[in-house]
Amino acid sequence: MGSRAVEMGDNTLNILIGGEAGQGLVTVGQLLAKSLVRSGYSIVVTQSYESRIRGGHNTFAIRVGAEEVMAPKESFDLLVAFNEETVTLHRDELTPEGIIMLDRALALDDNNLLRVPFEELAEARYFNVAALGIVGCLLGLDEELMAGTVDDLFGKKKPKMAEKNRAALSAAVAWAEKQTTSGHALPEAPDSPSRLLMNGNEAIAFGAISAGLKFVSYYPMTPATSIVLNVTALARKMGLIVEQAEDEIAAINMAIGASFAGAPAMVATSGGGFALMTEGVSLAAMTETPVVVVLAQRPGPATGLPTRTEQGDLEFVLHAGHGEFPRAIFAPGTVEECFHLTRRAFELAERYQGPMFLLTDQFLADSYRAVMPFDVKNLTAVSAGTLSVGEAPYERFAFTETGVSPRLLPGTGKHLVVADSDEHTEGGHITEDLTIRIEMVKKRLTKGAWIESEVVPPEMQGEEEPDVLLLSWGSSKGAVQETAAHLKSEGKKVATLHFSQVWPLVPEQFMEYLENAHEVVCVEGNALGQFARLIRRETGFQVKKILRYDGLPLTPEWILRELDDNRS
Repeated sequence: MGSRAVEMGDNTLNILIGGEAGQGLVTVGQLLAKSLVRSGYSIVVTQSYESRIRGGHNTFAIRVGAEEVMAPKESFDLLVAFNEETVTLHRDELTPEGIIMLDRALALDDNNLLRVPFEELAEARYFNVAALGIVGCLLGLDEELMAGTVDDLFGKKKPKMAEKNRAALSAAVAWAEKQTTSGHALPEAPDSPSRLLMNGNEAIAFGAISAGLKFVSYYPMTPATSIVLNVTALARKMGLIVEQAEDEIAAINMAIGASFAGAPAMVATSGGGFALMTEGVSLAAMTETPVVVVLAQRPGPATGLPTRTEQGDLEFVLHAGHGEFPRAIFAPGTVEECFHLTRRAFELAERYQGPMFLLTDQFLADSYRAVMPFDVKNLTAVSAGTLSVGEAPYERFAFTETGVSPRLLPGTGKHLVVADSDEHTEGGHITEDLTIRIEMVKKRLTKGAWIESEVVPPEMQGEEEPDVLLLSWGSSKGAVQETAAHLKSEGKKVATLHFSQVWPLVPEQFMEYLENAHEVVCVEGNALGQFARLIRRETGFQVKKILRYDGLPLTPEWILRELDDNRS
């Protein structure tokens, strides 16, 4: 696709590890990624996998550099092939100086092959560690550092296994040092504080726990499941409950029930599961019960491409649930934003007593990055409800200036707490008094104005009056910002405007940027330009669109080609 090849001309190295599910390529990828981060490098990981337990073609790509790396890249400098199919599929993506590393037993012939005698280096179960040793040696990583990474992953409780891991690593490094292959050593990493290797789903889990999460319910659905699995690993230690429900309808209703009782609650799902949750979303709105909904997007309709990425559910989440009620929708663009915006969703859910949403996607969910440790000591957890409402008769839905009523938790005092999914009085009892109906609608919508007052403003970078202003939301952030950097290096006046909160939109925060740009282009991962359409709906401003919907993440090269095509 596109009118010309795009050379990014950077100082990064791109590594692709490919093979079948079950061959251990993810293990090699995680070990290598962690070793790179511990060595002081910046990385972006892109995982691609088919919807099966074993077999199929899977890849684990690591783009690494001494300076900040923001997005994936299309061409590869090193291809680590666990099978012949990987070479067949990705040989043409190699750079001119790129090499293919594969087992000597594979019957392939090429000028750029590095044939590895794995059977001479280690037993079959330790081939992964041997592969790490060879790749690490080619990149110039320290053997002891890699050994420590292996120990941390596999543990030292079985001394014999730890000893064999170390032997396989040492044998692989010794073999690699004797090879004539060169030109792939990384530049020296800058001195930097220790960082964590973390992906988007892990950051969401940690953000939720730090915000005071006490109950999470779910039905497994890729790519959201690992959010809950990470919470589950810490559930006993952190004193929270995880419940795998029989379906998504039960999951959201369990979360609403837990929240009603005072436990900050969350559900995590993807588009197909969220479709079943929409009636529950309305229930949370009507009963004014806090709940956080995380939707990790993947291509639809129906089951679509279960293990690919897309930004196709913005309009769905914006309009999910019958009736009219306020909500906030966050769309993190980095692993750090996954952590902080999850916390913000919990804070708003408790403050304004209703459903709040976090939109992520498969790319960001599975993308490991190097992140600074979060300063959790100064973070506070949300406080659910109130302990006292005085002696007057308690009214759960009392009319107030802000629309937010005193929320007494049931069973914590002498007052009766009444809630009803039908329209109700201030005391919570069902009513068909249409005058009260009007006042209750106004009450709920008043909370929306207060939510709007706390919207996270979009992030502007670059020229104040650019020739091109690139809009992004969610996971497209890195690719768009790197595209802008490339255009700037060519002498173009360019800027970026990134939205990490996509609803409510506050035109006063960004209209001046749109009006001052000669050309405004929105880059997003769907077929209709959902965010561009939302901007036009709310402001009347027409935005040009660059759209990707083949299930693959956005890259700077892809965006640059599309910009060329749109102008030709």
